Amino acid sequence: MSTTRHDSMLPGENVAARRVLLVCLAAGATTLLDQAVLNIAVPSMRHSLGAGAADVQWIVAGYSLAFGLALVPAGSLGDLHGRKRLFLAGMAVFLLAGVVAATGGGPGTVIGARLVQGAAAGIVNSQVIGTIQDVFHGLDRGRALGMYAVTAGVATALGPPLGGALVAGLGPGTGWRYCLLLSTPCAVVTLALAARWLPPPRRTARDSRLDILGLGLACACTLTLMVPFIRTPDSGGAAVLWAAGVCALACAFIAHQRIRVRRGRVPLVHPALASSRPYMLGTAVAMAQFGSSIAASLVLTVFLQDGLGLSALLTAAISLPSAIAMGVSSAFAWRLVRRIGLRTVSVGLTLGVCAALAGAVAALFVPSAALPVVLAATQLLSGAAGGLAVSPNQTQVLQHAPAEAAGVGGGLLQMAQRIAAAVCLSAVSAVYLHSASGSAGDNGPRTAYALASCVCAGLLAAALVLARLRRAAVAPRSPRPDYLTVKSPRDDRQHDGRSPQGR
Repeated sequence: MSTTRHDSMLPGENVAARRVLLVCLAAGATTLLDQAVLNIAVPSMRHSLGAGAADVQWIVAGYSLAFGLALVPAGSLGDLHGRKRLFLAGMAVFLLAGVVAATGGGPGTVIGARLVQGAAAGIVNSQVIGTIQDVFHGLDRGRALGMYAVTAGVATALGPPLGGALVAGLGPGTGWRYCLLLSTPCAVVTLALAARWLPPPRRTARDSRLDILGLGLACACTLTLMVPFIRTPDSGGAAVLWAAGVCALACAFIAHQRIRVRRGRVPLVHPALASSRPYMLGTAVAMAQFGSSIAASLVLTVFLQDGLGLSALLTAAISLPSAIAMGVSSAFAWRLVRRIGLRTVSVGLTLGVCAALAGAVAALFVPSAALPVVLAATQLLSGAAGGLAVSPNQTQVLQHAPAEAAGVGGGLLQMAQRIAAAVCLSAVSAVYLHSASGSAGDNGPRTAYALASCVCAGLLAAALVLARLRRAAVAPRSPRPDYLTVKSPRDDRQHDGRSPQGR
C-alpha cells in the first residue's frame, strides 16, 4: 500500500522510493564521513606510523584522488549494466579496505588500502547519484539531490568532532585506527539495506564504449597537478617543465574529447554536459568550494594540535560548531532559495570568504587564550556558509544531466569535486607545512595558518565569480526552473504532489 507524500518529509510518491533514498543517504554519509573523520587523527597517525609529510599527504589526498577517478567509469558501467550490483560490490570492497587500513603496520599499507577504499567509495557514490536520477523526477529529484548534498556536507563537518572524541578517549596510538574503523558498522548496515531496498538492475544508456583514453588523460593531468605540491620542484627549470606538462596534458585531453565527438563516440565529458554552461560553471563552483572546505578543515586540525598544542578533544570541540551550523543552514537554505533563487549560492560563498579571512586575522592577532573561542566562531560562520552554498548549487548542476548520462553526469560532478579536493589538500597543506617549518619562533604556525586560510578564501572568491557567471547563464532561459521551486512541508500538505506546482 503506497503512502502519499504528506505522510513523510522525504520526497517520493511511495515507501519504496523513500527507502531507496535512505540507502543513498546512508551510503553518502558513510563514505564521506570516512574521509573527514581521519583529518583530526592525522598528527597522531603520523607519529604512530613514523610517516613523513609526503606519506600523510598521500593518505589524505590519495583517497580523494581514487574516489574521483573511479566515479565516471563506474557511472558509465552503472548506466550500461544496472547499479545495484556495482553498489553492493563497491560497498563490500570499501568495508574490507577500511579494515586493512585500520590494521596497517606501515605507511605503505595504509596508503594502498586508502587508495582502494577511495576507488570503492567512488563506485558507490556514482551509483547513488544515478539511482536518485533514475527513481526521482521533477521536483522530487531536486529535493532528493538536495538532501544527498546536505547529508554529505553534514557528514563531512561531523567527521572532525567524532575523530577527536575517538583519539581523546582511546589515546593517540590507537585512536586513529578506530577513526578508520568508524565507517565499518555504517557500511554493514548500508549493505544490508541496499540488498533489500535498492531497485533491480536495469540499463539506462545506449552507448557501451567507455572513454578509457580520456579517463587516463584526466588521471595523468591530476597526478601532474598534485605531485609538485607533495614534492616541491628543485629548480625553476623543473617548475617550468611541470607547468608545461600540465598544459600539454590538458590540451591533449580537450583535443581527444573533440575527436571522439567528431567520430560519433561518447567522450568522457558527455556532449550534453559539455555544451551546458550552467552545468560546467556549476561544477567549477563545486570544485572550488569543496576543495577549499576540505583543505581548510585539515589545516585547522594540524594547526590546533601541532601548532597550538591543543588536545584532540578540544580540537573536536572547536570543529563542532561547523557541523551544527551546516545542518541548520542547510534546512534553512530552501527558504532563501525560494526568495532570492540562485543568489543563495553567492550569499553562502561570500560568508565563506569572510569566515576564512576572519580565521586568518584571528591567527595573527588574537591572544592564545582567546584564540580557540574565536576560531570556533569562525567555524560556525564557515558551516553556515557551506549549508547555504552546497545543496542549492549541486541540485542546480544535476538538473542539467540528461537521463541517458545520469550516472556519468553525477559522477563527473563528484569526480571534479574529488580531484579538486586531492589537489587542494596537497596544495594548501603544503603551503601550511612549508610556511610553518620555514618560520622561526612560536608565531610560525600562526603565520602559516593565516596564509593557508587566505588561499582557501581565494578559492571561495573564485567560486563566487563563477557562481555569478553561472547565474547569468541560467537567468535568460527560465524565470523559475524546477530546481528553484522548493516546497515546504506546508506546501506538501496542500497539494497531492504528483507534479511540480507552478509559480
